Amino acid sequence: MSFNTFGKLFRFSTWGESHGPAIGCIVDGCPPNINLSEKDIQKELDKRKPGQSKFTTQRKEDDKVQILSGIFEGRTTGTPISLIIYNKDMRSKDYGKIKDKFRPGHADFTYFKKYGIRDHRGGGRSSARETASRVAAGAVAKLVLQNKLGKKFKVVGAVTQLGILGCDTNKWNDKIISKNPFFCPDKSMIKLWEKYLLGVRKSGSSCGAVIEIRARGIPVGLGAPIYSKLDSDIAASFMSINAVKGVNIGAGMNSAQLSGEQNSDEISQKGKKLKFKSNNAGGILGGISTGQEIIASFAVKPTSSILTTRNTVDKFGKNTTISVTGRHDPCVGIRAVPVGEAMMNCVLLDHYLMNKAQCQ
Repeated sequence: MSFNTFGKLFRFSTWGESHGPAIGCIVDGCPPNINLSEKDIQKELDKRKPGQSKFTTQRKEDDKVQILSGIFEGRTTGTPISLIIYNKDMRSKDYGKIKDKFRPGHADFTYFKKYGIRDHRGGGRSSARETASRVAAGAVAKLVLQNKLGKKFKVVGAVTQLGILGCDTNKWNDKIISKNPFFCPDKSMIKLWEKYLLGVRKSGSSCGAVIEIRARGIPVGLGAPIYSKLDSDIAASFMSINAVKGVNIGAGMNSAQLSGEQNSDEISQKGKKLKFKSNNAGGILGGISTGQEIIASFAVKPTSSILTTRNTVDKFGKNTTISVTGRHDPCVGIRAVPVGEAMMNCVLLDHYLMNKAQCQ
């Protein structure tokens, strides 16, 4: 299996399976002399790890990261940074009854057809367990960007829609996001979401979600006009996350419903300060950052592992049915928030380094 590496100048390669002994990544292209410790990475991993509430899978993983290389006396050396996270709470027996069956809506079918072999334990390489490695890489990128761009730089994500229930993004509050199990930015929706998701879980079903990622303090000029547009790379990074089926940049799909007058982000100048009246472009024009807040969102489909009996086939080509028991997220989108933040950080650092190489 190839294509396990993401990025151009700032690159990371992930490895490992859901029920293997460990997962991890190798980060390459990190600038030297950046203060970096396991605590810095752990802070981000703790936001993603399972078993933190009744609304996520009850698999208990500490997700403790260990740095194996690339750090000397607390600073990056410019050499590859190797990170490892050991798996501890696997229950492979939960998958024994469905090892020959393909879960509808899951990668089981395509993986087996492509490779002729499949690790059925938790989905193997196709499991969202792999995203812990991305979050670790994103933590490294975040620290570098904070060092280079200063205190104004910040990437923050939130769930803006849970199943059929959306929230008011005009009530977005960064402080609220970290204080509820849904990463919800709108305080008024938390109780309703709790009732809704408990009902979904009790019924043995699942629901999808929309996650919005906002990046602030981004300078003008990151990106390129054609084949490495900043927005195309952000979209590609989001689409690489498990269960993601759609991406919007700024107004995104809603742009098709706007008139030219409504969609245009009018510009004015006062002294040396440039001002945009709106941000339908999501902080990116022609593939290049405008200096505004970058806003992008992605849709996560419902978890495929559900209790409800569904029709399927097995690897022998026979019709059968499947009902999945065990520990699964009723909405996998909730834990995708720190993953989206990580991918945004990685893309932004990659483009920051490319811009420095070409233009500064």
